[in-house]
Amino acid sequence: MLTDLIIRNFATIDRLQVSFGPGFNVLTGETGAGKSIVLDAVGLLLGDRARPDLIRTGEEEATVEALFDITGRSDLREAVAEAGFEAEDELLVRRIVSRAGKNRIFINGSMAKLGQLQPIVSRLTAIYGQHEHQRLQRTETHLALLDQFAGVQGELEDYRRLYRELADLAARLGSLLQDEKERTQRLDLLSFQSREIQAARLVIGEDDELAAERRLLQNAEALAAATAGGFDRLYGDEGAVCETLEKVASALEEMTGIDARLGPLAETVRSSLYSLEDVAGELRGYSGRLAFDPQRLDQVEERLAQIAAVKRKYASTIAEILVRKAGIDKEIEELTNLDSSRDDLQRRIAETRERLLQSGSVLSTRRREGAGALRDAVEKELKGLALEKATFEMRLFELSEPGPAGLERGEFYLAPNPGEDSKPLAWIASGGELSRVMLALRRVAPEAEGIPTLIFDEVDAGISGVAATAVGEKLRGVALSAQVLCVTHLPQVAAFGDRHYRVEKKEDGGRTFTQVQLLTEEERVAEMARLLGGARVTDRTLEHAREIIAFSKAG
Repeated sequence: MLTDLIIRNFATIDRLQVSFGPGFNVLTGETGAGKSIVLDAVGLLLGDRARPDLIRTGEEEATVEALFDITGRSDLREAVAEAGFEAEDELLVRRIVSRAGKNRIFINGSMAKLGQLQPIVSRLTAIYGQHEHQRLQRTETHLALLDQFAGVQGELEDYRRLYRELADLAARLGSLLQDEKERTQRLDLLSFQSREIQAARLVIGEDDELAAERRLLQNAEALAAATAGGFDRLYGDEGAVCETLEKVASALEEMTGIDARLGPLAETVRSSLYSLEDVAGELRGYSGRLAFDPQRLDQVEERLAQIAAVKRKYASTIAEILVRKAGIDKEIEELTNLDSSRDDLQRRIAETRERLLQSGSVLSTRRREGAGALRDAVEKELKGLALEKATFEMRLFELSEPGPAGLERGEFYLAPNPGEDSKPLAWIASGGELSRVMLALRRVAPEAEGIPTLIFDEVDAGISGVAATAVGEKLRGVALSAQVLCVTHLPQVAAFGDRHYRVEKKEDGGRTFTQVQLLTEEERVAEMARLLGGARVTDRTLEHAREIIAFSKAG
């Protein structure tokens, strides 16, 4: 979720830092106070164009920072890591807009590109309203929403697996059917590579054994000196260790008749003598087998150099090289036996395509069933959102060829008022209607997109009274599974917030400043009274404000 938003020198904002909490966060304020500026700042993080006119007058740079808590969201951490950034439980995103045109983006302290920023932040937050980043205006999200609602993830994954398999077979066939000249050149190259690897006569583990033998050959003289010298000092030389121990053991053994306590000591010395005699024998045998063979060392060096040359060209280990050769030989066989390979691939393509169409048909049936249930569920929700007569539907359009997501594309259609033709939701101009449709969708499919932070703007446009209360209730329901930020001017909506922020504009020294303040309970009552009564706040409006807040808490 979004925990902190820091804005500097952005429009009328000098410096603003606001912390948001989980659940339902409400922002209110006078018209023109700067609520839209806060949304514009978030939009900049979502990829809006960085315009110099956004920079506060008299300043050279504007900065927007957002800190997200992604604890427990392994999918988001993986996305950050795959993009090449440090993945932690917190994600810090910063965008700097400069009058000089040197705009910069940072993700967890590292420089980033706009193309890296957008895919990450779009999975963290979404704005629903009259905004460039209104997700419902991107039709590619519609089918995913339906699939989540209908619970067809299993069928969809089966279809996608077959689609990937078919695409792989088609690519192999396309490669096989390349023109004759390219095929001949490819065969020549592959044949050369296969012969080169074959000529190397590689055996797994051979390089390690040769490296060990090279170490022995290079150090044969030193090894011989150490082992032969050890034998001499232990056994061969006059007065060697073993000879001395023999004398000590014999002397002690003679004295055991005088003092039996010397017996164990004599045995220990005698045992040590036998052990050292064995060691001396081993050293003599080892030394006798050693021979410094310059010719063999040259052979080993030459063989290791040959193996290293093949490694540089094909892979870092012998095992990987042999796997590579198997792949090369398989491709040679396919290219050499073009007709049989082509026929085999075409047969497999036909079989896989048939299975894909069968899988797609099952998926399409489930989607059509789900589309009807989704229509009924959304229209039921819309009735409580001041769209009583609206009709909603998910239209499925058959594709001429199977696509990566199925045999059809899907698009939401809406007729807000009776007598109107249904139009694609992407054509709907009203930000309030779009926000309410999204709210309805989030109510019927809470986990549809998996976006942790949802920002609603204009969701209360054109409504009041009971409908406004229903909107507030539904937003609080959505906030049970996601963090919700809502810009509103209606007290009936604001009353349901877990946290209430006031956006206000002030003047100081001839300059305009926008501030966002988290309200205490009493400050919240005063702000609610302002929403109810306008500039004139009375004891009666204050009491009414308390009643609305108490009602919303009671549910």
